[in-house]
Amino acid sequence: MDTPNDTATYLSDERARRLTHALARAEGHLRAVRGMIEDRRCADEVLTQLAAVRAAVGRIMALMLESELRQCLTQCGAPDAEERFDAAMRVLANTLRKG
Repeated sequence: MDTPNDTATYLSDERARRLTHALARAEGHLRAVRGMIEDRRCADEVLTQLAAVRAAVGRIMALMLESELRQCLTQCGAPDAEERFDAAMRVLANTLRKG
């Protein structure tokens, strides 16, 4: 479902589908956490599920960031835009792993 809004052109139909799917998984994890707390499940189980939520949100953020960076670098018209994008993604991935 393409949008006429020019500011959202970084988000292709396929990327929007992937993000929507990832958000649904994150929502499922959050619902599970709520249910676990309501059922007074042990903390280690709840924390494990919360780690899954955090990982899912991190993947969503990475997908969004990748799309945005790719658009920004490729629209600047530089002949080496793809290489610059790949380099930026490697640096970002290393930074996020350390954080």
